[in-house]
Amino acid sequence: MRFSRARWMWKASKRSSNRRGGEKILMSKIRLTKEFSFEMAHVLEGYDGACSQLHGHSYRLFVTVIGTPNDDPTDPKYGMVMDFGLLKKIVNGAIVDRYDHALVIRATAANRDFVEALRSRFTRLEVVDYQPTCENMIARFAALLQPLLPDRVRLHSLRLHETATSFAEWFAEDNL
Repeated sequence: MRFSRARWMWKASKRSSNRRGGEKILMSKIRLTKEFSFEMAHVLEGYDGACSQLHGHSYRLFVTVIGTPNDDPTDPKYGMVMDFGLLKKIVNGAIVDRYDHALVIRATAANRDFVEALRSRFTRLEVVDYQPTCENMIARFAALLQPLLPDRVRLHSLRLHETATSFAEWFAEDNL
């Protein structure tokens, strides 16, 4: 009984005076998360450990967006912050399609000939101006995704697993 009354009071406090099509509940900020996976190889040029060798990972990327659900009852996407299909299309186009089964390597003077030899043999090569660590890649992914999202939606966070137990996280609130 107590729970039901508290729940009713919460709903009552959220009701909107805008009554297009009946009683309407004000929408809160909602976060949506979609998981993606891709296989990628990299090498950490000049690193003093095992990751200085060419190797790969099965990456898992969690993309979280935040927004207010669509409040137009005439729109088929009424109640959605964002269509998961659109989020999938954006992330696949900007990240997964580009990095899946690719080799990511930092361009340096020392590896110029090696990079050219790789380019002559392989098409899935991403030569970058940063060390391709999990931390640097997640910051790059955030920069790629932010301008592609719809106006009412913001990138809230990213979580990139390099292994089952090792990951990096990026939060918009930490990067204002």
